[in-house]
Amino acid sequence: MSAEVLVCGAGRTPFGRTEESGRQLAVRAAGAALADAGIGWSRVRAAFGGSDSAGLADTLVSRLGLTGIPFVNVKNGCATGGSALVSAVNAIRAGMADVVLAVGFDKHPRGAFDPRPEDWGLGEEYGRDGLMVTTQFFGMKIRRYIHDHGITSETLAQVAEKAYRNGELTPEAWRRKPVTAAEVLDSGMVSDPLTRFMFCSPAAGAAALVLCSPAAAREMAGSPVALRAAAVRTRRFGSFEVFSPWIPGGELTSVSRDASAAAFEEAGIGPEDVEVCQLQDTESGAEVMHLAECGFCEDGEQGGLIASGGTAIGGRLPVNTDGGCIANGEPIGASGLRQVYEVVQQLRGAAGERQVPGEPRVGFTHVYGAPGVSACTVLIR
Repeated sequence: MSAEVLVCGAGRTPFGRTEESGRQLAVRAAGAALADAGIGWSRVRAAFGGSDSAGLADTLVSRLGLTGIPFVNVKNGCATGGSALVSAVNAIRAGMADVVLAVGFDKHPRGAFDPRPEDWGLGEEYGRDGLMVTTQFFGMKIRRYIHDHGITSETLAQVAEKAYRNGELTPEAWRRKPVTAAEVLDSGMVSDPLTRFMFCSPAAGAAALVLCSPAAAREMAGSPVALRAAAVRTRRFGSFEVFSPWIPGGELTSVSRDASAAAFEEAGIGPEDVEVCQLQDTESGAEVMHLAECGFCEDGEQGGLIASGGTAIGGRLPVNTDGGCIANGEPIGASGLRQVYEVVQQLRGAAGERQVPGEPRVGFTHVYGAPGVSACTVLIR
């Protein structure tokens, strides 16, 4: 088990549409995290952060304060926030700094994510044949999983129904109107089997964390939560990814399996010990697949688990208690840190109407992004 790092401050902004710039949102989230910890920017000794499309994180010092600290830009797809967090953790463990800020932010235009194939060294035909637009890729991926493991469209709809129900309880969420599973199924097909209400939407928002060594945490005003493990992994041969120019014909590998296994090994616990978790849910199929890939059930068992309410706030494994990406939207740089923010609130007993009963003590977060990157954390109160 690695040296302990504590989350002493956590802040986020509302997600959705806004007139504010991504950088303005980042400053707001950082300010909220610093206030939660009871410290000023001058106490921070290093920072890591990034966005996908809202600019460089190191330029935030023009608003936060010109204190001269090292501020490293991070860009790692949907795992940007999680990767910034891992970098911050390692900085504390290495003795580089005793108080570190991790921040993620973004602001995206309307419409599906559709990066240019040439940016990834791929030919024009890759996008033309339907593998670049994210909605099409996710439809293909869950369609194969349905074929292999018997997941139904009703299960996919129930995932979205839960997300919107939890979003209603989350003041910072974008989508706060409950939607029934029947309405999800009837919302219009986008990429079979995924309907419109099964997808998240590109959004604007920011989240930030103040991380501290145990000694520095004694100065803080916040209620600390131990970040017992933080791991990032990239894909291996045989993965099926949005920017991989092939579809494996044999058994698939999973970067999420690798990252979650590494996090659990580092923390010295297993999936059975987790009492509240956040799983990447860019669409309903992602949450279904990640339940198994992160070790919380076997492939094909998700239908029974979800239908029984097992992943609801009062279930045996509450998943995405804030509504996840489906209800909050996806500002790419912020999502991984939003997940940790939510688990910190749950472990503190400060999640309000969406609080998991029974005083949960162990939380887990998982983020997955193109072109096959996953970041996972284990938090303990």
